[in-house]
Order: sequence, then C-alpha cells, then structure tokens
Amino acid sequence: MKLYSEVPSLFSRMLNESVVPDNGALANILRACSGGKVSFHFVQQIHAKIIHCGSSTSPIVCNPLIDLYLKNNFVDSAVQIFKNMRTRDSVTWVAMISGLSHSCRELEAILLYCEMRKLGVFPTPYVFSSIISACTKIKSYGLGEQIHAVILKWGFSSELFVCNSLVALYSRCGNLTFAGLIFSEMKHRDKVSYNTLISGLAMQGSVERSLQLFEEMHIESLKPDSVTVACLLSSCASMGVLHKGMQLHSYAIKAGMCSDIIVEGSLLDLYVKCSDVKTAHKFFLATQTDNVVLWNVMLVAYGQMGNLQESFHIYSRMQIEGLQPNQYTYPSILRTCTSVGALDLGEQIHTQVIKTGFQPNVYVCSVLIDMYAKHGKLDTALKIFRHLNEDDAVAWTSMIAGYSLQYMFIEALKIFEEMQERGIRLDNIGLASVISACAGIQALNQGRQIHTQSIVFGYSSDLSIGNALVCLYARCGCIQEARLAFERIYARDNISWNSLISGFAQSGQSEEALKVFSQMIQAGREANTFTYGSAVSAAANLTNVKLGKQIHAKIIKTGYETETEVCNVLITLYAKCGRLNGARRVFLEMPYKNEVSWNAMITGYSQHGYGRQAIQLFEDMKKLQIIPNHITYVGVLSACSHVGLVEEGLRYFKSMTGNHGLVPKPEHYACIVDVLGRAGQVSRAREFVESMPIEPDAMVWRTLLSACTVHKNSEIGIVAAKHLLELEPKDSATYVLMSNMYAVTGKWDYRDRARRLMRDRGVKKEPGRSWIEVKNSVHSFFVGDRLHPLADEIHKYLEDLNKRAAAIGYVQDCNSLWNDLELGQKDPTAYTHSEKLAVTFGLISLSSNMIPLHVMKNLRVCNDCHNWIKLISKVVDRTIIGAELAAQDGKSTAALAACRTMAEKLTAMRFPAPRILAFKEYDSKCFSFQQEGSSQARYFVSQLIPAHKDPPYEQEARFPQLRTLTADQRTKLKSSFIHFDDPSFCEWIWNSRVLALVPS
Repeated sequence: MKLYSEVPSLFSRMLNESVVPDNGALANILRACSGGKVSFHFVQQIHAKIIHCGSSTSPIVCNPLIDLYLKNNFVDSAVQIFKNMRTRDSVTWVAMISGLSHSCRELEAILLYCEMRKLGVFPTPYVFSSIISACTKIKSYGLGEQIHAVILKWGFSSELFVCNSLVALYSRCGNLTFAGLIFSEMKHRDKVSYNTLISGLAMQGSVERSLQLFEEMHIESLKPDSVTVACLLSSCASMGVLHKGMQLHSYAIKAGMCSDIIVEGSLLDLYVKCSDVKTAHKFFLATQTDNVVLWNVMLVAYGQMGNLQESFHIYSRMQIEGLQPNQYTYPSILRTCTSVGALDLGEQIHTQVIKTGFQPNVYVCSVLIDMYAKHGKLDTALKIFRHLNEDDAVAWTSMIAGYSLQYMFIEALKIFEEMQERGIRLDNIGLASVISACAGIQALNQGRQIHTQSIVFGYSSDLSIGNALVCLYARCGCIQEARLAFERIYARDNISWNSLISGFAQSGQSEEALKVFSQMIQAGREANTFTYGSAVSAAANLTNVKLGKQIHAKIIKTGYETETEVCNVLITLYAKCGRLNGARRVFLEMPYKNEVSWNAMITGYSQHGYGRQAIQLFEDMKKLQIIPNHITYVGVLSACSHVGLVEEGLRYFKSMTGNHGLVPKPEHYACIVDVLGRAGQVSRAREFVESMPIEPDAMVWRTLLSACTVHKNSEIGIVAAKHLLELEPKDSATYVLMSNMYAVTGKWDYRDRARRLMRDRGVKKEPGRSWIEVKNSVHSFFVGDRLHPLADEIHKYLEDLNKRAAAIGYVQDCNSLWNDLELGQKDPTAYTHSEKLAVTFGLISLSSNMIPLHVMKNLRVCNDCHNWIKLISKVVDRTIIGAELAAQDGKSTAALAACRTMAEKLTAMRFPAPRILAFKEYDSKCFSFQQEGSSQARYFVSQLIPAHKDPPYEQEARFPQLRTLTADQRTKLKSSFIHFDDPSFCEWIWNSRVLALVPS
C-alpha cells in the first residue's frame, strides 16, 4: 500500500537529522508526490533543496520533477528545467513531449520531437503516441500520416498506446476505413481502443456501427466510460434515432452514469433534438439543477418550438435559483426573442447582459447584433458591432446579413469590403449573404468576384452559396449562368427552385420563371408559399390571366389559398389583368389581411379608374387601425388623380407626414403633380414642383410635361422638358412628349427640332405594339399595320366602329400631332394605333359577348385610344381590358434604375473616378458627358463638339468653322468648356475663342 501522505513527514525528519538525500532519494520523493496527495508547495520546497544539493541537472532527479511540473500545469517551469539539463535520456524527452501535448501546446511538442530526431535520440512508443495525439488535436492530419509511416518503419505499429492514438487520428479526420483497419489488426484492445473508435464513428454519424462496437465491448467485459456513452447519445440525437438513445439511457441508469455531467447533458440533448420536449422537461426536473448546461439546453428546446413563454419561465427560474448564466445562456433566450419578434424582451435581456459583464463577449454580441439587425434597429446593431474587442467572422456575417435583410445592400457590401481589408475570412453563410446583397442591387461584376472567392475557399458545392448564386444570376437576367449555377447544385432543395423562379420573375424574365415553375412541378417537387408567390407574380407581369387561373387552381388544390402572401399576389394578378371582381373575391375571402393586401386592392382600383372605391377602401383600412405605408399612399393619391379630387389629394398628401410620420418620396410628389395636372392646374403644379424639399426626379418632370401636353401649355412644358433632357437624355419618352407638346400647340418647327435632336443623339423610340390572344394564338399589331392576313377586313370593320363611336360622342384628336401637309401626304390608316387594330381584330374573331377582350400594349395608351376603347365597349356591349406593360412595369423599371444607380455608387466606392469631363462613346454619333458642374453646359457642349473621327453633324452646318479644326484644336476646344455652368457664357467662349482657333 502506497502511503503518499507519509512522505512529507519522513522527508522533514530526514532533513532535521541532517541526512543529505542522494539523487535516488530525491527522485523517489518526487515520484511519491505525483500521487496528488501532497501539496504542490511542498514540491517547490523539494525543488529548492535539489538546487541547493547541486542535483538540478541530473536526469534521475529532473525527469520526475519535469513530470510533476507538467501535471500541475507549470509548463514554463518544466521547459526551463529541461533546457538547463546537460544530459537528457529518452525518459526526459517522453516526459517533455507528452506533457506539452497534454498541456495544449501541441505545436511545441511536435517541434521538440523534430529536435529529438535531429539529435538521434531513439523514440519510444509513448513519444509516438503523444505526437500522434498532438497532430489530432491541431487537425494536422497530413503530418500525422507521415508520423504513421515512421511508426511502421520503426516497428511500433502493434503497440497498444500507438494504435489507440492512430485510431483517434483517422477517426477525427473522417477516414473511418483506416481507423477500422488499424482497430481490427490490433492484437490487444483495451477500453480506450473501443472508446476511441466508438467516439469517432459516433461523431461521423455512423450510429449503427458505433452501437455494434458498443455491444462487442460488453462481450469482451470492457466497460465504456461516460465520454463514450455521451458520444453515442449525441450521435443518436443528430440522426434522430430516439429508440436507440432510450436504450443507451437505460444502460446509463444501470451503470450509474446518469449523474455524470456529460451524460446528463447528452441525454437532455437527445430528447430535445428528437422533439420529445415533454420527456426532456421531465428528465430536466429529475437532474441536478445546478448544472447550467442543462438549463441552456432547455432554453434551446423551447426556443426551437417558438415557445417564448416557457423559455422565459426557464430563464426566470434559473435566476431565482441563483444560477449564474454563462455565454451560452443569453444567446439561447435572445435567439428565441429574435424568432418570435419579441424585441422588447430582448432589450431587457440585453440590459442583464451588460449588468453581468458579458457585453464584451463576442458570441453574445453576435446574437445581439443579429437580433437588432433583424428587427430593423441597425444603428444599435452597428454600435454593438463597433465596440467589439476582437474580429469575429460570425459578428461580421450577422451585420452583413442584417443590412441585406433590410434591403441596405450598399451598406452590406461596404461592411464586406472593410472585412476583406482586415483580412477576416468569411464562412459559407457570410459569403451567401454577400452574394445576396449583390443580387439585391444587381451588382453582377461584384457578385462574380465573390463567386470566384467562394470557389477559392472551397465552397463550390455549398448549398447556401449555390442558391445565392442562382438568385444573383437570375435577378441580373443572366439566364444561362443562372441555369448553370442551378445545375451545379448537387442536392437541390425548394430554395434552389424558388431562387431561380423568383429571380427570373423579378428581373423581367417572366416566361423563363414560368418555364422553371413548370419543370419544378414535373420533377415532382412540392411547391410552397414562395414558389406560388413568384409564379403568380410572373403571370401577373405577363398579364396572362389564363395561366394565372391555372396556378390559382393548383394553389387551391394544394391548400395554400389561405396563405396571406399567396392571396396578395393573386389580388395583384387579377387587378393587373383587369379582373377586379376576381381580385375583390380573393381579398374578401382572405382569413387575414396585412397592409400588403389592402395596398394591392387599393392600387388595383386606382389603376382601373375606380378612384372612389380605392379611397373608400383606404378609409376602411384606417378604421381597422391598419397603418398605411408609402405604397398605400401612392394608390390613394393616384385614385384622387383619376377622379379629379384635387383638395382631397392634397389633404391625403399632408396626412402622410402629419398623421403617420411618413416622409413623401418622389413618387408621391409625382402623384400630386398628376392630380393638379389632370385638373388643368398646370401653373399650380409647377409651383408645387418648385417648392419640393427634395430635388425633383425625372418622374416628377415627366408627369408635369405630360400635363402640359394635354392642356397645351408649352411655356411650362419647355421648363419640364429642359430638366428631363438633363436628367435622362437617352429616354425616348421625353422627346416624344416634347414633340407632341409642340404639335398640339401648332409649333411645327419646334416639333421638327425636337425630333431632329432625338435622331442626332441616337435615341430611338420603341415602336408601339399591341397583342391580343385569340384561340390560344397571340396576334401582334403595329401602328397602321397592313401585314396581318385579315388587314383589309380589320380596317373595314374599324371604319364602321369609328362611325358608331362618333354617333355617341367620340371625336378623334390624335391627328393634331400632324400638320395639314403631312396628313394630306399619307393614307389616314397609316396613323391608326396598334391597340385599335387589336381590339377590332378581337371583336371580329371572338363573336361571343361573354368573352372579354384582353389587349396588351408595350407603351402607354394615348388619350384618344383610351376614350375610343371606352366608347367601343359601350357600343358593342363588351368588356375590353387594356393592359399597359410599360405602365405596369413602371415600378419594376424604377426599381431596376435604382439598382443600377446603387451599383454605380458601389463601383465609384471601390474605384473612384477622376472628376473630369469624360467622353464615353455609345455609338458612332452618340456621346455621354460626365462632368461635375452644370448639365446645361454639358448639353451646350454636346451640341457643338462632335468627336473628331465622326462625320459632320447638323451643328457643323450652322458652325462651318468646325469642319476645319484639327485634332489639337478640338482638344483645346473641349477644354475651353470645362467648369463653365452658364450656357450664355459658353456661347461667349465659343464666339471669342473658337473663331480664334480657326485658320485664316
């Protein structure tokens, strides 16, 4: 029997009797102290005596001393003793290497092994066992395989300790075949051998094989330890094998392991992950409640169920019983607050985080950032983020994802850029969030760069990144790349399909979206809310009510007709296709309506001229205390415009800020301009525009110009046109409106000048085109179309319709756009708009009055055609639905323009361009001028200075001196116009300096 406790008293008597201990005695005393029953202070006293006796370099004494220091975690002291030794034997090296490996200083152990090999010291099995363990801990599996080769060379491959270490190495690196082979070839196996392989198999998800080994272990009368049982339970939990886990629970009870902290946590985790929360709670109540890990597991369990009440009850009880929360407690309850939207409670938990000193903890802060970001409180999230003491990839990912979730894609990409500058590497979730941000603003080039980065980092087969890439390329309209990214996803899920469908739908590729939807159904994949939402949106964009009804039928069949999001897009579909009865029926049958539902119905009424119904619906919405948003007010203001409610429209506009705290956006200002313009109050509309607190955009000026055209006010129209030409010099609609304005006021020279300006700038107007579907065939018509097989019959019937319409008050006014000479030179039918031809063809081909005519046009329908269609509908007693694709897509077009603007800002952020006058060629006769300064000066310069390589322009005819300028003279001429804002001053420069450059 070893009486370690007697050593101190005997050693003291030895010193008192002046007996000088030799090296052997000192070594025995130190070995006796290794039993752990002697205080370490006594060991330090012995070390002092060893130094006093001059034995501090003797291997006999130093070897047990090193071992003692390492076992008590005084690693630096052990290293110092090792360095001071003059001679070292194999025991010294074994003690040092083994101690460093067990003290989490694995790299030092490996370097020491290399030094030992250089000195020619013969390694022992214990050295190899320690080095292999070190390689396993730091995941240096390649080096471990090399050491395995050395082990084979030295003949230690049958040693028990070495084999156990090798089994652990190959199990951890996922090479279960090698681990099993080494295990099967072992001559002798102990419980460590079994435990190691069982743990490795369990961690790799091989539940059946690990349980089989567990049974074999019992047959050989070897007892598993608590770590093995815990690993098996964790494996059962991850695979959802509850019945096997319950058998292990029975074994743990019989073996007396249930009180072990590790086993307790694993058992509770088993029941939680297998969704048996009732049993988990029962087990939790029967355990030692002072284990904070168990409380955390229960918090996670109720959090996964979304049961905030029980989660908070557990959290409160934990505090009542005096348990101190740790870094995993707060994230568990905070995640539940995030998932159920309980921000108030989350903020209370945040105050406790600060009080208990966990504010600097990176893990806790990452969850706090995620909570605030997902609830739109990005300022608070950013404040927490900026106060982090260390760079954590999860925190950066949370910030990026938060910005992306709130559609602040530029800010998300700025955070990503900052992250790259600091050298922080994102994981797959972070990269997926960044790619999603690129998709949000259609930053295709940046997205491609991050795609490349993800491949370099080894995430080419990652599902989340694959889905994000599909969304990126689809939203950017890259059909082939989107499909290629989709095909590369090995295990596609619903998100993969939905990303492709929604991406195509949002980028205007609606036909492609519907094709993918059809392929998804044919592939046997089950569509969900998001799938149907995207598919119906695509049908709505095409105003294809027939296909939309088919999808609606499938929605009803699969039981999604009560989903709010699905009903919202169905309302939009029927409203866009002119089927307001269908839209209203869906709206009334909805079990729950959100603000999007009301907005869709209000907008539908507004778009089809049912202004009073839209306003009434808005009043009903307010009575139900549903808070309107910006989109609601666009619909309401448009409704006021259609029914001529000027004062009501202005009152609603003021109530945006006064009653609901909404800051008006450009589209709201454009609606008020339209309200005033339709009422003929053009001067008041101009005053309103000039008093805007924000800079009027092109939409506002275009609305004003359109009103000036209708009411023949060329004075204000010229001002609006001037601003439009500055803002959108490439938009054909500006030139067309300007030309029409001059035409209706009889200013034919100015009309011709506007058309010539359009031609000189290379701006082309998209020809008006209308479609109508008849008997599953789509027929298209252009202005004055004579190419249709029934052209003669169509024009003949159209004449008859015109007479019948004229009999009830129709007066044609489109010919005001042409002067008498032009009208006399052309066939009158050449001016017939395409929508009239489409309607006429539909009336000829579809004789039944029960079938409504559905005509689509790529441009906005003019006032004359609008009035004509209304009267023809009365004459023939037929429902005629006109869908303006340009008008309907206006919102998406504006969104795309905004995305392009943001993408340009992003490019400027990364690659700032010099602020100089730059010429960018679009075609042989068209140049874009980018200069900091007045757009009026740019316009003036563009009229005077063509490129040197281009043929003479019409301006050169007015200024013949331009024809004789050399290249150098043109360069000087260009520089003369930089930084001049006043057009009249530019003209003075022209007269005073250009003429001086011309050779005499």
